[in-house]
Parts: sequence; structure tokens; C-alpha cells
Amino acid sequence: MNFGIIAAGQGSRLVQEGVALPKPLVNIDGKPMIGRLIDIFVRCGAESVSVIVNEEMTEVARFLRNLAPSLQCPLNILVKTTPTSMHSFYELSSLMEGKGRYIITTVDTIFREEDFSRYVDAYRAAPVGIDGMMAVTSFIDDEKPLYVATDEDMRITGFLDTPREDAKYVSGGIYGLSQSAIPVLAECLQQGVGRMRNYQRALVGAGLDLQAYDMNKIVDVDHASDIASAEAFIRGEA
Repeated sequence: MNFGIIAAGQGSRLVQEGVALPKPLVNIDGKPMIGRLIDIFVRCGAESVSVIVNEEMTEVARFLRNLAPSLQCPLNILVKTTPTSMHSFYELSSLMEGKGRYIITTVDTIFREEDFSRYVDAYRAAPVGIDGMMAVTSFIDDEKPLYVATDEDMRITGFLDTPREDAKYVSGGIYGLSQSAIPVLAECLQQGVGRMRNYQRALVGAGLDLQAYDMNKIVDVDHASDIASAEAFIRGEA
């Protein structure tokens, strides 16, 4: 399995709230959050890890370059400023072309390692016909959550801006996809689609077989107050 991390955002809300470090380097339980993600991916058997950072994040790029020699798999570092997270997703997906199934996360997605490991194992074991497996959660703390509608077999039937009876989960910012998802992404960019949620809707519209995987609780670090909450969560205190 190959893994990717989108770490190209500005983290402007954290800066406004007095957090001096770039978001990927903010410590979560004593470790930069991007380093924590990479360590988890390696322990999950990563064949490679690819990371995109914007051109202003020189500290983050330096951290990654210093980390790379100590890893047990290749670390691909892409320094490029993109207009949206979906464009960043496209850049990482391009690196995954021809490599089978892959998983991409956002850098501020915080989860317990044991939950993520079970998700990776489930995706590896999924039938060949499954085009993707998205991690979802029933814990909602996002300001604009993306609701995920599923059928009784946990197949994804839609991505929604508002809740409804068959959408008890929200997207966890963890995207497991296969090669069949890459052409849909390229077509979305050609059509001027600029939001990840609209790309996910396009995957359903294209008839891809997407599975939802309930990963229990997943949290995001968007505000300074989220840091302590995330640390308590991964320590099992919340």
C-alpha cells in the first residue's frame, strides 16, 4: 500500500490564534503531526509515502528531508503551491499511478493508530471489485461536515452537505482509492471542479464502487484549542 499526505495548506487559523509553527509541525503528544502520520504509515507496511507541501513551508520540507534517510520506505517530497486541496490530491494521485490501491490523508487528520491499522487491513482485504474505501466517522466536529450516505452494506451512495436518514456518518479526511479513481479526478480538474467533496460526488456519479469504513472517532486540528483535545483523544482520555 502506498500512502500520501496533503500538507500544502496555510494553517491560517492556527497562525491567527497564536500558533507559531507551521501546522504540519505542530506537536501532537510530543511529535510533529506529520511525523506521527508517517510513522503510522510505515508501521502499516507502507511501500512508499508521498507528501505535498507548499513552497512557503520551507521548515516542513526541511523536516521531511531530514527524516527521509531514517525511514524504511521511500519518502517522496513534492514542494508545490496548489490553488485547492483537490489540486494537491491530484498531484499525489499522479505519483500513485500504476501502483494499485493507495490511501491519502490530510495532515491535520488525527486518529488512533489501532483504528487506522484496522482500516488499512480491511482495505487490503477488500475484493478486487471495490474501487475505494473511505474512512468515515459518526463523530462530528467539523464546521462544514461532508455527510456520507450508505446502504445497508456500507456502500457509499452519496456525499451530502446536509444530513439525512441514510447519512449518519461524515467524511474522515482519509481517502482509500484504486487506479479507477484517477481518470475521474483528471476529468474533474478539466471541468473546473475545485472541491474535494465534488470530486467524491463525481466518483459516485461515475459508478465507482466505494465502501465506507467506520473508523470510530476522527478529529481535525483546525484551531489552537483542538491541539489539547487531539492529544487527549489519542491518549484515550476523550
